[in-house]
Amino acid sequence: MSSRGSGDVEEEEEEEEEEEEAENINPTEVKMSQIVMPCHSNHRQELSVGQLLKWMDSTACLSAERHAQSPCVTASMDDIHFGHTIRVGQVVNIKAKVNRAFNTSMEVGIQVSCEDLFLDRHWRVCHAYATFVTQRTSTGNKVILKPIVPHTQKEQVEHSVAAERRRVRMVHDDIIKALLSDASIQQDKAVAAERTKVESVELVLPPHANHQVNTFGGQIMAWMVNVAIIAASRLCQAHPTLRTIDMFTFRGPSQVGDRLLLRAIVNNAFKNSMEVGVRAEAYQKDGPNRHINSAFMTFEVLDDHGKLCMLPQIRPEPLEGERRFQEAIARKKIRLDRKYIISRKQGEVPLSVPWDPRNQVYLSYNNVTALKMLAARNSWCLSSEKDKVRLYTLEQKSMLSFKVESEVDVPAQRAFALLAELSNRSSWDKHYQKCELIHQVDDDDFLYYVVTPSGEGILQDFILLASRRKPCGSGDPYVIALRSVSLPTHPPTEGYNRGEVLCAGFTILETKNDTSLVSYYNQASAEVVPYISTDIAGLSSSFYHTFCSCSQYLSKNRLQCTSEEQTDQYQATDRDSPTCENGAALIGTQL
Repeated sequence: MSSRGSGDVEEEEEEEEEEEEAENINPTEVKMSQIVMPCHSNHRQELSVGQLLKWMDSTACLSAERHAQSPCVTASMDDIHFGHTIRVGQVVNIKAKVNRAFNTSMEVGIQVSCEDLFLDRHWRVCHAYATFVTQRTSTGNKVILKPIVPHTQKEQVEHSVAAERRRVRMVHDDIIKALLSDASIQQDKAVAAERTKVESVELVLPPHANHQVNTFGGQIMAWMVNVAIIAASRLCQAHPTLRTIDMFTFRGPSQVGDRLLLRAIVNNAFKNSMEVGVRAEAYQKDGPNRHINSAFMTFEVLDDHGKLCMLPQIRPEPLEGERRFQEAIARKKIRLDRKYIISRKQGEVPLSVPWDPRNQVYLSYNNVTALKMLAARNSWCLSSEKDKVRLYTLEQKSMLSFKVESEVDVPAQRAFALLAELSNRSSWDKHYQKCELIHQVDDDDFLYYVVTPSGEGILQDFILLASRRKPCGSGDPYVIALRSVSLPTHPPTEGYNRGEVLCAGFTILETKNDTSLVSYYNQASAEVVPYISTDIAGLSSSFYHTFCSCSQYLSKNRLQCTSEEQTDQYQATDRDSPTCENGAALIGTQL
């Protein structure tokens, strides 16, 4: 993934996105603007997070129903990080639109910004992704959603990356289990977790329900935030600030007349932050309790100068409390991974992120997402063309990327199977002198050791993470993404210059008559620029010859078909089937 240099590239991209959105109105887009009144605020005259969540959920639900043309309910919400507070008198602008529709579920992107009417200032508050599902018809049939057709570059990126985000959601619970540690629990001078317990009951009334008589997901979240604030306040004996709500899933609906039992407790306290766990259960007068939702919220405490305060340690309750204590540590690790690996602001991290089984899911996500974002750029310039092999370039400030593409007379799934075997690349690519498989992480991710020649006569070596993806829907390409990682078992060695691949890989798109469009991308690092600068300038055609070798390699092996490809052929007619929807292939992911 590219370091992206500075904020200039991001500002440039935002300006392009705004121009595109002004020209293309998404039919699923819903906007809401609300002026913050005193009744919406807390004791600090700031908009309460609970109220904001209700507005966000309502806007997203309207967007989902506009696309589905049927009633929808909130299924889950990804992590939300609140970067700024909003004060009384300011305006909240919320925009929601459907990024991608799967079988019976869809991902809705939500953007929240704030506007100061008197200072004419605008700033972003948060960005979230919610999953909505359609309700069955009166006859009990499922509502099958029509696909989303992206029009702008930003919509294409969100549509493509939505499949990757869903993969992460599906293995979220497994990641927590894999990260559980045996960290020691400090007993001295620690506050007993029991002191932070909160229990509250809310009666669901008609104003709390939507037009389907189900309790608003945003209303449930608002009540959960309320009890979480009380629990956090009991630990810090101050007014805490909510910073993050972790990914959560609604387990079932709630209706008017339900009693909602809300329980909150501080699970763990770190140096400057604490995690509060909240559980919501619904029940009728004589019925059993139904688990509706569980959420985990991170709070901080600021002093009068806006600096973080130190928090007391927590002493968990035996058994269940200790489990929650350890899981809070795991979730903190996940939050750091999401911030420093998944974040698009890659300048915050070294190019070669250390690979670890515990961060593999996020590295794989980042790897594929980076390539999809690069492929979706619409400002590629044709640099040269020879015998239908085209070389494109993309310049953004200090970053140079290139793309080589051509059609090959090979079915897409066969080309994908051949190119995914990176160990064979040295047979057709002279830039790959050696390529050895270090470790097969799972069915989709592999670690390779690669050696390439250098213009100075010194060999260069790379540790590459190769992540491959099959199409999740019609029109999606096959993807083989490459990026550098570091491994303690393979440190830099004498006689080799350790190189880094920022973002590279193939996309293979099925065209017609058993042909496919093969595109190779590379965000050029310092090690790659010397190889392509002469090609771009027209002084050489080394990439043309390399791509011709690739085409010959694919054509020579086009008739051989593995049992895995035969299985793919059987499944190819049902890319958006419940198997893809439920992500059954992800269950065996090694973490």
